[in-house]
Amino acid sequence: MSIDFEIPAEAKAIREKVRQWVHDHCIPAEKELDTKPLAEVLGPLRAKARAQGLWCPFVPKQYGGMGLGPLANALVQMELGESMLGALSMNTQGPDDASMMTILEHGTEYQKEKFLKPLLNGEKRICFSMTEKAAGADATGMQTTAVKDGNENYVLNGEKWFSSSASVADMALVMAKTDPNAPRHQQYSTFIVELPNPGYKIKRNVANMAIEGPHDDVLHGGHSEIEIKDLKVSADNLLGGEGNGFNMGQHRLAYGRLRHGMHNVAKAQRALDMAVAHITKRSTFGVLLADRQGVQFMLADCAEQLYIGRLMLLHIAYKAEKGMDIRQENSIAKIFHAHMVHKVIDTAIQLHGALGFSQDTPLAKWYTQVRAQRLVDGPDEVHRWKIGKNVIKAFREHGTTASAVGGDLL
Repeated sequence: MSIDFEIPAEAKAIREKVRQWVHDHCIPAEKELDTKPLAEVLGPLRAKARAQGLWCPFVPKQYGGMGLGPLANALVQMELGESMLGALSMNTQGPDDASMMTILEHGTEYQKEKFLKPLLNGEKRICFSMTEKAAGADATGMQTTAVKDGNENYVLNGEKWFSSSASVADMALVMAKTDPNAPRHQQYSTFIVELPNPGYKIKRNVANMAIEGPHDDVLHGGHSEIEIKDLKVSADNLLGGEGNGFNMGQHRLAYGRLRHGMHNVAKAQRALDMAVAHITKRSTFGVLLADRQGVQFMLADCAEQLYIGRLMLLHIAYKAEKGMDIRQENSIAKIFHAHMVHKVIDTAIQLHGALGFSQDTPLAKWYTQVRAQRLVDGPDEVHRWKIGKNVIKAFREHGTTASAVGGDLL
């Protein structure tokens, strides 16, 4: 009995269309950012994308999206990540995408009309304010509170840390503690907050090691430190009901981790392509770099990592299509892809020599950016801890670790 690894023809066609879109439109448009305002570049790009039916890949067609399932969306995302404008051009950029999914699944009709519609149209952006200094990777350590003020409003107080894209957002999903006496994972709720709001104050964008280029403050929105003081939120803006904030947040982050992995595959592929283009033209000591065995070994290592990374994501997408549990695989993939993209870009820099170390190519900038992947969506150590616990649990329950280490892939 065979295992079918064939990708459906329709999904292949969509992947090819997006690949051409990225290479014919998005990558060339990156050069325009050096001399033009972002709106002059992104606006026409988005208009072209929508005209070609390339918009909000995972969003159902009745809401104006492409209606792609997990597999087709994974194929699309593994193309879009080759360009900094790829996801933005099709309105599927993080952190907006995961928040759109959350409101789609848990929002009331009022919330979908008022908040989701402008997000889907690309008119507004949204950030996710969960992380706090006091809590870090342990989301259940959140101290921000939400106290009911009668029946119509909640009043929020606390602080948030590394709220990505807050400085360019028109609204925020804010998690806060509504019931400190409830079971640990049922103490938190999520609120939709319209911005700007005097109760939601951006104290600063936290500077980090990433090399910044033109428009990065708008493209990525920075990572903001937020002061929340007497922030009044209507009860109509409570998303998903009281006590459901933690579980919704974890589900939201799960997609974000996978999307990062998908984009990392695309970025690593572009870095490898750049490296191969360079070594097939560059000679040292009378020998083409491409003919040196050591260089070929370096390329082999990158090819191996990309092959594993793609298969991992496609397998997870397959399980998601079937409605199967992907938590263990998601944590494994989060760690693997973060290290994979760092390794491949590092190799591409090495093969470019001094040129790679310079900022004449995007490689140095990418290198400083992807280092964050080992921290965002939960640091490696947290996921390794979860993976290890699941390995032990599998052995205790079944006498083997197979189900926790891919021995039961399908």
